[in-house]
Amino acid sequence: MKTYKHSKESRITISQLMLPSHSNFSGKIHGGHVLNLMDQIAFACASKHSRHYCVTASVNKVDFLNSIDVGELLTMKASVNFTGRTSMVVGLRVESENIQTGKVKHCNSSYFTMVAKDVNGNNVEVPGLILDDEESIRRFARSIKRQEHGRLRRDLFKDEDFRVEEYIERLKDQNATITYGQ
Repeated sequence: MKTYKHSKESRITISQLMLPSHSNFSGKIHGGHVLNLMDQIAFACASKHSRHYCVTASVNKVDFLNSIDVGELLTMKASVNFTGRTSMVVGLRVESENIQTGKVKHCNSSYFTMVAKDVNGNNVEVPGLILDDEESIRRFARSIKRQEHGRLRRDLFKDEDFRVEEYIERLKDQNATITYGQ
């Protein structure tokens, strides 16, 4: 029998103080450290929803919008936005807070596709999502659209289908020099 769960049943929020050991050479928090934390919370959220070990299948675009300073409180929020048969899209929001001023910055948002696994490493079905408000429907539909765009992008640039002639003119205005065909 197919089961369904509310997204709120697996939502996770974690906060961590950013320390000097997390910083890069410019004194800001290293993006790799933030990505590691994002992967951990995506894992926890997907595993909580599916009740199985989960692996990261893909990460959809991470834009670092604002830098994070040493001493700030980093807060990450994760929720399951979409469920397929064995996969889930976990939406993540990362914010930092200056604990002295209380100012909060949106640092990045991203979408992690996670796949549930059984004890033998085989894909396992996940519970579906109960879509009970406009926001949950919007997030689910947005995930479907993002998947469609990804497939379209992948299909446009398959080796066997790519036609260099279609792109040569577009590339002439870019910061590149074309020596192809000379």
